[in-house]
Amino acid sequence: MKSKILGIGLANPGNPIAQQSIGEFMQSAHGLDVTEARKLNFLYRKSGIDTRHSVLEDFEKSDPRDFSFFPKNKELHPFPGTKSRMEIFAKTAPALADAAVREALTDTGVQKEEITHLVLVSCTGMLAPGVELSLMRSLGLKDSVERYCIHFMGCYAAFTGLKLADKIVKADPTAKVMLVCVELCTLHFQKDYTEDNLLANSLFGDGAAAALVANGDGPGLSLQNYMSHVLWEGESDMAWGIGDFGFEMRLSKYIPSLLDEGITQLRQTFERLFSLSSIRNFAIHPGGKQIVEKVQQAFSISPEKNKHAFEVLRNFGNMSSATILYVLARMLQDPEVKGDILALGFGPGLTLEAMTLTKD
Repeated sequence: MKSKILGIGLANPGNPIAQQSIGEFMQSAHGLDVTEARKLNFLYRKSGIDTRHSVLEDFEKSDPRDFSFFPKNKELHPFPGTKSRMEIFAKTAPALADAAVREALTDTGVQKEEITHLVLVSCTGMLAPGVELSLMRSLGLKDSVERYCIHFMGCYAAFTGLKLADKIVKADPTAKVMLVCVELCTLHFQKDYTEDNLLANSLFGDGAAAALVANGDGPGLSLQNYMSHVLWEGESDMAWGIGDFGFEMRLSKYIPSLLDEGITQLRQTFERLFSLSSIRNFAIHPGGKQIVEKVQQAFSISPEKNKHAFEVLRNFGNMSSATILYVLARMLQDPEVKGDILALGFGPGLTLEAMTLTKD
């Protein structure tokens, strides 16, 4: 029996914030002149994103005097340090994770007390005791629940979590593993007006997603094959580090082209592992509009077959590791999606993750 995603739950903080409003915040925060503001507006209009979510209310405001987290002056000085950002993470991440888990259990027939393993994924916040312990308390889980934390792997980390859950269920067929991804990307806004920061600030939003993985006979997504591959040519083009003022992203404009080249080189590997020619459904991590379009082009996927990735990008932006579960959640609910699905994720390294799932 194959291990299976029996349910997926999603949770976001606050109300959706219009991409235009976030753009106005960025213009004010960076103190842009008319020319640079025009460039930023163009980037935001072409991002493929309409709305994003944030645990911070400041991104809805263009006047620094109305800020509640960032300084109330145009110079943004003194700028919030990493400690203050992690304090916000500690206060807000557990409730989001709890909401996602509760939704994931809905209609699965599994009670929260039956969960045997927790796998927590986040690259935007770390603390100990961690979110997984907060979940044990808020959900009323057994004290014997096994806990695993996957930190700082970036946007592809949900794949790592799913693979770990699959191995646990194969080793113990009675296990019921709850994978929880919680990412508060907007906590790490960077004020320096660089190309890397400009791209990162235009893409990322906040959200949590949970997936229950277990053996089961009901509807769900059965986990099949998977692979991981490092594209060394892009090692310096996507990176993630801890700075004095939050976590710092290196995000090169060359990533879409590097992924296109890497996928082209791996065509035979994909065909051998996944019988690529027979797959009709794709779940692409919406890391950005250009990334999705390049991967779509590399696999000769029609926009219609890739609509769920674009919908998630449009409504939520890139929520790092949680994002692919948002795509899979929509495919799980879509009656037109049948049979095998090839899911793809990308992250620092430059790392490419691929997994096939079957919708039962």
